Amino acid sequence: MPPRPQGTQYRKEESSEKYRSFLFYGYVSSIIPSGNEDLKGDEAESIIKFKKALGIDDPDAAAVHIEIGRRIFRQRLETGDRDAVIEERRAFQKLVYVSNLVFGDASTFLLPWKRVFKVTDAQVEVAVRDNAQRLFQSRLSSLGKDVDEKKLMDLREAQLKLKLPDEIAADMFRDYTRKQIEEYISSALEVMKSQGRVRGSALKVTEELNKILAYNQALIDLKNNSDKERLPLGIGSVSVLGGEYDSDRKIDELRQLYRACVTEAFSSGRLEDDKVAALNQLKNIFSLGNRETEQIMLEITTKVYRRRLSQVVSGGDLEAAPSKAVFLQNLCDELRFDPQKASEVHEDIYRQKLQQCVADGNLSKEDVAALLRLRVLLCIPQQTVDTAHADICGRLFQKVVDEAISAGIDGYDSEMKAKVQKAAQGLRLTKEAAMAITSKAVRSVFVNYVKRARTAESRTESARELKKMIFFNNIVVTQLLADIKGESPDVSPEPSKEEPKQDEEDEWDSLETWRKTKPSKELEDKLGAEAQSEITLKDDLSLRDRTDLYRTYLLYCISGETTGLPFGTQIVTKKDNREYLRLGQLGGILGLTSKEVVDVHRSLAEQAFRQQAQVILADGQLSKARIEQLNELQKQVGLPSESAQKVIKSITSTRISGAIEAAVSQGKMTIGQIRELREANVDLDNIIAKEVRENLFKKTIDEIFSSGTGDFNEEEVYERFPADLGIDVSKAKKIVLDLAKERLSNSLVQAVALLRQRNLSGVVSSLNNLLACDKAVPAEPLSWSVPEEVSDLFSLYLKNNPSEEKIARLQYLLGINDSTALSLKQSVKAGAFTLGVEEEEFIF
Repeated sequence: MPPRPQGTQYRKEESSEKYRSFLFYGYVSSIIPSGNEDLKGDEAESIIKFKKALGIDDPDAAAVHIEIGRRIFRQRLETGDRDAVIEERRAFQKLVYVSNLVFGDASTFLLPWKRVFKVTDAQVEVAVRDNAQRLFQSRLSSLGKDVDEKKLMDLREAQLKLKLPDEIAADMFRDYTRKQIEEYISSALEVMKSQGRVRGSALKVTEELNKILAYNQALIDLKNNSDKERLPLGIGSVSVLGGEYDSDRKIDELRQLYRACVTEAFSSGRLEDDKVAALNQLKNIFSLGNRETEQIMLEITTKVYRRRLSQVVSGGDLEAAPSKAVFLQNLCDELRFDPQKASEVHEDIYRQKLQQCVADGNLSKEDVAALLRLRVLLCIPQQTVDTAHADICGRLFQKVVDEAISAGIDGYDSEMKAKVQKAAQGLRLTKEAAMAITSKAVRSVFVNYVKRARTAESRTESARELKKMIFFNNIVVTQLLADIKGESPDVSPEPSKEEPKQDEEDEWDSLETWRKTKPSKELEDKLGAEAQSEITLKDDLSLRDRTDLYRTYLLYCISGETTGLPFGTQIVTKKDNREYLRLGQLGGILGLTSKEVVDVHRSLAEQAFRQQAQVILADGQLSKARIEQLNELQKQVGLPSESAQKVIKSITSTRISGAIEAAVSQGKMTIGQIRELREANVDLDNIIAKEVRENLFKKTIDEIFSSGTGDFNEEEVYERFPADLGIDVSKAKKIVLDLAKERLSNSLVQAVALLRQRNLSGVVSSLNNLLACDKAVPAEPLSWSVPEEVSDLFSLYLKNNPSEEKIARLQYLLGINDSTALSLKQSVKAGAFTLGVEEEEFIF
């Protein structure tokens, strides 16, 4: 603090600059509140006015502010109390903030806080921001709950004077408006929770919600004002986000308020446009999602629609309407209710009525008439009605069917039959629906029998489980279907369209096992009713599984029940031909067609025939005695002649194919033998591999080129051989050409070598091979380094009396001119040509 002037000097310098600084120091120190006391907001203006009144310029005034800061800073360093330190820090922050307001933009260079007090720019900003927020918050608190445009404009001006950043001011204003609606929400919730104690509480809840909507709408209107630049930032629609009700615990309370508002919106019996807009605003204020608000709206609208529907039905308005559909559509339009949802409501009402009618397990004529009237009034489609009956009546009918099935063979008595007949007729189910329910229950039992049959330890045990299933079908299921249809079980079902014609079945009547499955007329009369075949396992098991089960029971019918004896032997203890009749019934349960059943019998007969035929035809040879033996075997198993011949042919072909393949691999088979087999209709293409056939062809051509005859038949090589071996002609030609090119030059070399060895016959053969290769691939003249040897080759070949054509071609290939050739011919003809063999032998 500047020292106060004393005595005469004080009086002389009363108006001096030092004295003015002294007065300004005292005034600033007194106007800035100390400790935790907040600023009032007028401090900066008061200091500015007093500064002007004293006539102190800004630098001197700034020095006074710095001096006051030093005093506060010293006090903070001298005190040892923690609370006192905090108070001095706040006093220093208030000084910094007020000083910045007093000097404005000049405070940056007039007030060196950072240099003098070692504070950072961030600390200065915090001091300015915190004090500005406190002052702005006090201005917000003075606004109240009313939305006054003038007060809001003053608030904007105050924010600018207080130098509060726009982002912070906008957040503070939004927090303030949120707290206002939170007060309304809390009041509405308090009223809602006291609904049971306070009369008219629902109306009070609506009033509080309307206050929220009015407050929100006023802020939205101001935001859309053309002079919105003068209004506080952050003005607009309000939301509970970031406040007290922005939590999972509070969201349920907001949903209850929204539900109350939706309920009030339908108080007039219809949903107006202004109510829809208000509900959308409230949804945004409460920050509720579209899904949850739509669910609440659907629940309330459904209740209102049901109530309105009950009124128009009981009042006769709907029945009197010329068009029920138009009337209901208009009702949906008034409530803004989805017609599809309305249809679901109609279906639910019909179902409730149907459940009431069938409570006693029966639908009377009066019930049917009432349901028909309800269906007409509510415009319910027939498909929906059928579905409802199949579901509700079907559950009751299924209980009866399950009870009848669980009663088993012994429990399906007259009382149970009467119960089934009553349910089938009284519940008025369609035949298709009743059969679908019964089929599902029966097939479940069938599947259980099949599972036990599959897991049985032996084929006999498996067949016994299948026999139980057949008995269950004959005694329980057949009678059950007859009672449901109201028919006598003696009535045979209509033949299936999938069954083959009789003349197609007669082809396989020779199969004894198949013939036994068809009972005679006399036996049918003894057995009585035919077993049902409408409910089958066709869609529950694959064809392979069904045929395997049928095959298992067929083998049981053939072998009968067996008992094991010591040393691994078995004896037949029981065999009954009536099992074949049950086998036919099993085929019906499994859903097998006649063709599929016949295939099982045929495959089993072929298997038995093949096993014994393989023993008879062990070497693959057929004789008259063996043919007679096979014919007798064919009659025993009842296999048709065509099928027996196929089996015999496959056995012989397999045996023959093994022998042929071995002969070809060992080189013991020629193309001539192949041709004979081909003429005997032996399928050589499948018996002999393609590579083996090609190698045989190559070997044959190689033999032609090395035979020493000089012959090459193009027709035989290029046409007959490929046809016999079943190889491609172009591939055959390529093999011939490649082999001929390779042997062409080799033949000349071989001929010269044999000439030098004095192997005269070998020389002629080599030259013939050369000519054969030339026929396959016409060649250019060949060259040889020793002309005398070429002449000897030609002369030696002439001595063998070849044809003129071969002589001319060999002359060309050896490159011998006509004069030389003529001379050599004359020499050979005169007997003057010798190789010197005799002379060498004489000298020796």
